[in-house]
Amino acid sequence: MSIKIVATNKKAYHDFHIEKELEVGIVLVGPEVKSLRAGRANLRDCYARIKDGEIWVHNLHISPYKYAAAHASPEPMRLRKLLLHKREIDKLIGKVQEKGFSLIPLKIYFSPEGKVKLSLGLAKGKTEYDKRDTLKKKEATREMDRIRKDYR
Repeated sequence: MSIKIVATNKKAYHDFHIEKELEVGIVLVGPEVKSLRAGRANLRDCYARIKDGEIWVHNLHISPYKYAAAHASPEPMRLRKLLLHKREIDKLIGKVQEKGFSLIPLKIYFSPEGKVKLSLGLAKGKTEYDKRDTLKKKEATREMDRIRKDYR
């Protein structure tokens, strides 16, 4: 059994240099897990903050599960707690306090054991010219792949 990716944050790879990736757990309730199994999540404009020694995800949208009772469905944009060891949180606190580092969720997926995991990236913002440079490199690689394909 392999991992099943539910959602990725493509915008994060465009807007940030990802220095380090961490696999973290996330606290969810039953209908949210069922909604994730149906692929109903959105990581766009999502970020994580450290508050009182805990890490919380903001703007993670998990659509309500349509077969759940109305009173059992949690708010789609509620804050969700991330599960890390204390020493990992302490390391992240030190890094985030450095100039320009942010915690950005990169993807949400199911591990081979069936647990919901979130890939959290320690990221530094890109400048406008970095973004243009990345797009140029990507376009050049695509063009080379097209030429190779036509050559064969």
